Amino acid sequence: MSNTEIFLIAMLVIFTLPYLIWRLGRTDYFAPLVVVQIITGILLGPGVLGNALPDVYQFVFNPVVVQGLNGVAWWAVMLFVMIAGIELDLRKAWEHKRESGITAGLALGVPLMFGSVVAVLMLPFPGWMGQKALSWQFVLGIGMSCAVTALPILILLMEKLQILREPMGQRILRYASVDDIAIWGVLALIMLDWTRVGRQAIFLVVFGVVAFGFRKLMQAIEEKDRWYVALIWLALCSFAADWAGLHFMVGAFLAGAVMDAEWFNQEKMDLLRHHVLLVMMPVFFLSTGLKTNWTLGGVVVFFVAAGLLFASISGKWLGIQIAGRILQWQPGEASIIAWLLQTKALIMIIFANILLDKAIITDATFTALLLMAIGSTMLTVPVVQPKLARLRELISRSA
Repeated sequence: MSNTEIFLIAMLVIFTLPYLIWRLGRTDYFAPLVVVQIITGILLGPGVLGNALPDVYQFVFNPVVVQGLNGVAWWAVMLFVMIAGIELDLRKAWEHKRESGITAGLALGVPLMFGSVVAVLMLPFPGWMGQKALSWQFVLGIGMSCAVTALPILILLMEKLQILREPMGQRILRYASVDDIAIWGVLALIMLDWTRVGRQAIFLVVFGVVAFGFRKLMQAIEEKDRWYVALIWLALCSFAADWAGLHFMVGAFLAGAVMDAEWFNQEKMDLLRHHVLLVMMPVFFLSTGLKTNWTLGGVVVFFVAAGLLFASISGKWLGIQIAGRILQWQPGEASIIAWLLQTKALIMIIFANILLDKAIITDATFTALLLMAIGSTMLTVPVVQPKLARLRELISRSA
């Protein structure tokens, strides 16, 4: 077979298998399609399919096919991260700055500390910290992975729970938006490369100047042109950030963050996010699964993943409980918000991919983080839905 034919076989598997598992298994309550696609990517990776059927794995996912899949995955995740940047609404957070600052700070800070403790415990053991990492980069990277909230997936889950447009849903989006800025800021700090600090300084200065002009341009042109210009801007920012050593996904987020959501029709933006998830992101999930590794032994990886999951959930829960006490929330409100904000999925997987690409973590650590993200996301709806049923009146409570 030609590599084109093998590529199409891989695409057939990528889109068919998770859909059949999701639809026939009726997993939507505890595992939305996006989670099933991530799990399927792991099953198709070297740790499972590669061990069970090595000849099949090497035939379908040969280097040429994987290179093609990676190209699709890179562009898909750049689009997705740009949309996440566009959807940040920090003006609302500023209007409620005391509440948003206290809640977002505790929601980020406590799980970050808990995750950092787990990372410190991992340091003495070989095989977890990447070859190019300093200890502080590894600890901070793992800690932040435990603190991440997946804003795009949070939106999807709150739509499913029918609270996205309610006051509680909008409050939760504010908290997640503030944390998103902090998360990408910390990532940029971890990515600082002192051998390329000149390039990085040049990038930040030039980006600030060019972004000012770009905003003026976007305000002057019609909406139909903004969509095309936004894609050009995305490619330019991603290239420049990668050239500077900050990683192209940092550039993709910055490209979106300097754009205003009001510049685009909201329904079209929602459709774009939906279509990127439908058409392109499954390829990213597969390429993510191809990076999983069980060389340290499945049991060890699962133990580490369980420790990270505990740090993530308990840290988020404790942080939000403290915020609820300070802000005098109603009983049960903090628990609902904490469980929604601990949703990991895509953003944490993207975050972990960057750490892996930069050799801050190893394949084994990446696998543990991926398992933690899946467990975190699968727990959200089954835990939150009964709580909402008992405390439905909280949804209509204004900030």
